[in-house]
Amino acid sequence: MSSASPPAASAGHAAPGIAPGAPADERIDPKRLIAFMAMSFGMFMALLDIQVVSASLSDIQAGLSASTDEMSWVQTSYLIAEVVMIPLSGFLGRVLSTRWLFALSAGGFTITSIMCGFATNISEMIVFRALQGFLGGAMIPSVFAASFTIFPRSKRAAVQPVVGLIATLAPTIGPTVGGYLTEIQSWHWLFFINIIPGIAVTIAAISLIDFDEPNLALMKRFDWWGLIYMALFLCSLEYVLEEGARNDWFQDESIVLFTILTGVGAVAFFYRVATGPEPIVDMTAFKNRNFAVGCLFSFTLGIGLYGLTYIYPLFLGQVRGYTSMMIGETMFLSGLCMFLTAPIAGRLSAKADPRIMLAIGFVGFAISCWLMTKMTSDWDFWELALPQVFRGVSLMLCIIPINNIALGTLSPVQMKGGSGLYNLMRNMGGAFGLAGINTLINKRWDLHIARLHESISDANYQVKAWHATMTQHFADLGPDAQTAALKRLSTLARGQAYVMSLADIFLMLAAIFIVLLPMVFLFRRPRAGGGGGGH
Repeated sequence: MSSASPPAASAGHAAPGIAPGAPADERIDPKRLIAFMAMSFGMFMALLDIQVVSASLSDIQAGLSASTDEMSWVQTSYLIAEVVMIPLSGFLGRVLSTRWLFALSAGGFTITSIMCGFATNISEMIVFRALQGFLGGAMIPSVFAASFTIFPRSKRAAVQPVVGLIATLAPTIGPTVGGYLTEIQSWHWLFFINIIPGIAVTIAAISLIDFDEPNLALMKRFDWWGLIYMALFLCSLEYVLEEGARNDWFQDESIVLFTILTGVGAVAFFYRVATGPEPIVDMTAFKNRNFAVGCLFSFTLGIGLYGLTYIYPLFLGQVRGYTSMMIGETMFLSGLCMFLTAPIAGRLSAKADPRIMLAIGFVGFAISCWLMTKMTSDWDFWELALPQVFRGVSLMLCIIPINNIALGTLSPVQMKGGSGLYNLMRNMGGAFGLAGINTLINKRWDLHIARLHESISDANYQVKAWHATMTQHFADLGPDAQTAALKRLSTLARGQAYVMSLADIFLMLAAIFIVLLPMVFLFRRPRAGGGGGGH
């Protein structure tokens, strides 16, 4: 290999495979750095919009006169469309180049954000959210791929914390940002806030990105059947995972139908990938053991990342009665810890064995969840502080080494497709995790209610004393006082059972991270400074 960057390297074709050491290889082009920062901001917007509506669904529902069941599709439609684009982005990046794919993605995301903000009914909102998720989905894997292809190996310890921070922080603070925007302005600003940054990112992408060149000839071999099979597979799977817990799984005919479609789509898609001359998704990255194991860890991290972002607001809102702004203020600590840990984790990734670093992160995540198994209905900011600190620090200690090990050892040819698959696994981990969490909450809630009802009887002295006290409290109701006291007792029992079910979920998540822990040693240790170029 040459010790200096040839002219082609300036377009991003050879940089990851060039041996480090030459001054030209160590220098970061300021133009590319600015371009990467703009791309990172675009990824932040796309990831933020997954969760930004979650704290404001009731406001959107009132504004669009929608039913509760319809409102779930404001998030579901976005996620279903996004999971199709993320793996597709690898092929489109080779056809259009990073510049034009990212510019079209950012521009389309901005336009559809405007359309969402001006939606006048729930049908329009669902369609516009699906378009927003599909068009914006390409920005996420493009940034991951660029972080490994445009920077020299020695600089990745400074770059990867930025990518890791955005990937974990944006979904975490989504509900916080959404709550503030809705309370200060209106729900329309959940989408209008994207307009100016979206325009700026689109212009920056067109003006500054020069990492590679388009290859429009590939479009002649575009596998339309492969796209149809992939869309059938992933969209049906996402629907089953999003709606299964709500519709009692296979007791619902639509879940049965879409489960069948998932199986048919999966068989057809993987057969097409294995036999087609130009597969729509390049699966060869899975031959790399580090990438395959890294996708498993990315899947698991998705369970923790999206699962905890869901459970904390659930507890604070339904048990503690917090408003969306109060929830955001309480959860801010976790995001702050991520931000402060990012540069430390970046330095460690350049010096420490990433497998050890990842193991420490998984142990910290398990501790964060285990601490929450002691929760009660009275827990407030200070009781939640230590678990949130462990969570925020551990997320950064996990995602940076996973990125480096999984993507850093891919060849430049595999990078775009591999980045799409890697990010898809994290999203699918979140989808599977949320489906499992919602199902288990309902089952454990019913179990704990039954057990509490068994313990609440006239033979229990404490129950009798409490009932007598509450009956006296409702004495002004006359003959209905005892009934009111029993209703209050039933409400308290249901609330306590709900808290106990959430504690069970935290225990389950802790167990998942501990069980996966020994698998860190399935990774081959990458070369010092991160991987790249297939090494």
